[in-house]
Amino acid sequence: MKLIDQMRLGLAVGVAKTVTGIVRQLRLGAASVLPGEIARRVHPKLLSLLCEQIKQGVILVVGTNGKTTTSLLLRTILEDLGWKVTHNVTGANLINGLVTALLNNTNLIGQLNTDYAILEVDENILPLVLKDCQPRIILALNLFRDQLDRYGEVDTISQRWQEAIAPLSENTVIILNADDPTLSYLGQKLTQKVSYFGLSEPSLYLEEIPHAVDSIYCPRCGHPLDYQGVYLSHLGDFNCPSCGFNKSKLALNSKDWPQILIGVYNKYNTLAAGLVAQELAIETPQIFNTVKHFKAAFGRAEELTVDGKHIRILLSKNPVGMNETIRAVNDIKATGKSSTTLLVLNDRIPDGTDVSWIWDVDTEKLVNLGGNLVVSGDRAYDMGLRLTYSQDTLNSPINLIIKEDLNQAIQTALSLTTTEETLHIVPTYSAMLEVRGILTGRQIL
Repeated sequence: MKLIDQMRLGLAVGVAKTVTGIVRQLRLGAASVLPGEIARRVHPKLLSLLCEQIKQGVILVVGTNGKTTTSLLLRTILEDLGWKVTHNVTGANLINGLVTALLNNTNLIGQLNTDYAILEVDENILPLVLKDCQPRIILALNLFRDQLDRYGEVDTISQRWQEAIAPLSENTVIILNADDPTLSYLGQKLTQKVSYFGLSEPSLYLEEIPHAVDSIYCPRCGHPLDYQGVYLSHLGDFNCPSCGFNKSKLALNSKDWPQILIGVYNKYNTLAAGLVAQELAIETPQIFNTVKHFKAAFGRAEELTVDGKHIRILLSKNPVGMNETIRAVNDIKATGKSSTTLLVLNDRIPDGTDVSWIWDVDTEKLVNLGGNLVVSGDRAYDMGLRLTYSQDTLNSPINLIIKEDLNQAIQTALSLTTTEETLHIVPTYSAMLEVRGILTGRQIL
């Protein structure tokens, strides 16, 4: 590295660490974005310089749902074996957040002493990241419609991914979800080594294809796909009767893998992290040992105890995520161990300002089992209206309570939950941070 670059790097690091210290000292948050933003103004090539220093390589985790849980599980597997791992654990997944996470692990002159970097990457900026980073592995979990005010359709994003991945070295390994037709097709067009994870358990099929689906047409020829069954949204076992396109061959048998966290979506997360770990030459028994003791990432099926009441927080920020959350909550409701659900809907930048997606959610399935539904958030009345329509459709006896004040909503939901039950809180992203701040007394961002 040239002397001038080394000096600029040192200055950028110094500025970033100073900003981090000030933000944390003043309790303004976790300083997960601002230090990277300022440091990049000092040295625009900071991401590239930092990624080059990762000893064993960079692992990029992309997709609409599941990035944080999958990344944390993979990180835990590696750390259990003694590896040093850098990870943007707060979920700040734009470029400034990635840079900030890497800077947090450097010394004062910008030297990074870490074995692996696991970086969660927003699906829309993967092409930008790949301009400055040559990853060892790219893991793509799924592609769903998310934040309609920011992103295009899934096929547009997939095309951008293909164009960005194509020039990468053939030493880069691509790991994809074979149950997602868009990703399965993407992998079949790449020249790099591609491995696939997915489910092979028809017992987990949904009874019907949800109406909130994105990719039921063949990505090769446009003909409707023939589904043998779906596991969630458009993820399932499929083939095209017109052109012969098929689901890609799986590298793992999902029946052999343990699952600790609730929900089919967490089965996918476990398989994804496990396949990456195997690609890193980690033995399966070592992976299983970590999986069996793994605790959820904050807000992602995270469990807390407050005033003797058991709480589970289930982040839900798009139709697919909320439909799967409802599915998991209903499974528990059916056992009589849950009677109250708190839904918190915000429309801030981290959530997406367009909340029309709630009308693609199968809230009828949540209303159908009755119980108490407490609603809060910036758009509490939008969610309340959606639930009211579901209630009118089913003529179901639910106790719908709307509380604009989140503190009051949480206290109300807790008061309706017995010590033998679990209170499920279903928030969007910024709402999840608020909920955790109230319940734990600590802010994440």
